[in-house]
Order: sequence, then C-alpha cells, then structure tokens
Amino acid sequence: MELRRLGRSDLRIAPLVLGGNVFGWTADEATSFAILDAFVDAGFNCVDTADVYSRWAPAGGGASETVIGKWLKASGKRDKVVLATKFGMEMGEGMKGLSARYMTEAVEASLKRLQTDYIDLYQAHRDDPDTPQEETAEAFDRLVKAGKVRVIGASNFEPARLKSALEISGANGWPRYESLQPLYNLYDRAGFESGLQALCVEQEVGVIPFYGLASGFLTGKYRSEADFGKSPRGGRMSNYLNDRGRRILGALDEVSGRRGASPAQVALAWVMAQPGLTGPIASATTVAQLQELTGAAELKLSGEDLAALDAASAP
Repeated sequence: MELRRLGRSDLRIAPLVLGGNVFGWTADEATSFAILDAFVDAGFNCVDTADVYSRWAPAGGGASETVIGKWLKASGKRDKVVLATKFGMEMGEGMKGLSARYMTEAVEASLKRLQTDYIDLYQAHRDDPDTPQEETAEAFDRLVKAGKVRVIGASNFEPARLKSALEISGANGWPRYESLQPLYNLYDRAGFESGLQALCVEQEVGVIPFYGLASGFLTGKYRSEADFGKSPRGGRMSNYLNDRGRRILGALDEVSGRRGASPAQVALAWVMAQPGLTGPIASATTVAQLQELTGAAELKLSGEDLAALDAASAP
C-alpha cells in the first residue's frame, strides 16, 4: 500500500481516509466495527472523525468517537491506525471554538470517548475569529508537548487565515497545521482551487478533503428526483442534480467504462491525482460499499481520463 506523508509531519497515511461521520448514525455499532476491521485489514490506516458527530442525530455528539473507541479497545488495532479527530463545532452551551480553555476540555473528552491516551491528528474543525490565533497555536503546542496529540491540522479555513496561522506557528516555534480538510470533490472544486490549493502546495500542507463523493452524488446512484429517497443524505442531491452535475456523471460513466471501474472509484481516483492531495475522506455504511471505495487506491487514471473529468467538472 502506498503511504503518503502528511504535510511535513512524520505521519504517513494511505491515499484513502475512512470517514467516521456515519458511525453511530447510519451505521450501527456492529456494522461500524466490521467496516473498521475491513478497512485496516485491507492495508489502509487513517480514520477521521469529530467530537460533533452525530449531534444532528438521536445518538448525539460524541457517538462516532465512542464507537471508534470501543472498536479500538475490542480489536487491539490502535497501533495500526492513524487516528484523526476534530473539535470546535458547537457541542452544547459554551462548548465551541478554538480557545485554549475549551481545547483543554475538548481533547480530554475526545480521549475518553476514543479510549486512547493520544490522538495522531487533532484538527480545528473550523476557524474561530473570536479567538486570537496565537492563543490557539500555543494551546496546541501544550497538547503536543504533553504527548496527547502528535500532529495538528485545520478544517474549513480560508486561505488568508490558514496562511496567518502558519506564519504565527513558524515565528514562535510552535507546531503548525500539517493538514487541511476542505470541501473538495469533482463537483465542489471552486472553494479549494481558489487559493487554498496553491497555498497548500507551496507550504507543503497535506490535504485530506471531506465529501470526496459529494455526499454520495458521485457514486452515480442519484440520477433523478425519484432516487433521492435512497439514503438519509438523498435530500441534498437537489444541489447537485443540474446540468453541470449531469455532465459530471456522464464523464464518470465514460471513464468508468474505459477503466472497468465504478463511478465512485473514478471520482475518488481523480481527487487522489490532484496536486497537493494526500487522500480524500469517504465514508461507507456497509462492508460492500467500503470494498468498492478502497478499489480507488489501485486505479490510475490516464491523462485522457483526467482531461475528460476536468472538462466536465470545470467550475
């Protein structure tokens, strides 16, 4: 299995990251365990979650971390996993943001749920304009020195704020954000490609984008409004099923036919092939879905394939 270095850190991850947002939500505990086992047993190693998963569902915030923690304890596979989680989204009254006080509380809560004494990649889930970046960076530094966190990352940051955070960390000798988790896939290109991609390449910041399959749209299973009821996320498909979305599906079908691969595999392989990308995040609710997704890591797209996908998906 090819392992890619995450930023300038010592972490090396396989080019597909397993999203934990479905654990304890649309994948129950037993199914989640089976998916995690199959993922690691296939040679992949990075699992991404967040404390806020799944606050929107009956299981509530912390559900995903709790499931992963139970699996880590039951499986004994902690040393085979690059464990990534995030904090900063609202977890309750006064429980949000990137302040030093809240970071200290949030990391202890995550460590307890995950049943581990360290987190490999601890990420700021979104920017916090109300907290000085110096305060956040110094608090991260304390966590790293305490051995509770190995590497830090950012998610949902704008170019200027990511740049200033990197400069502050560099000037003070504090750990810097070694990864960025942006929204990026064949459909959602504009946000990342408008400044963030160039900055990440220049500064050697690893990129592990979320929604690598556009909430499932790029699997090709949503081709009409009648398909929206196929999953709990089907309601979002109206945002994608337009002329441009149909062009992208057409290009995916074309390349899939040439490569003997599924549209999902082609969509993920396209992300993997982009400059600066470490590996997209994708989630699965069954082992069969997971096995399809992991096939993307073995798929090498040709220049012709990439050009067809680029043209169809141009923002």
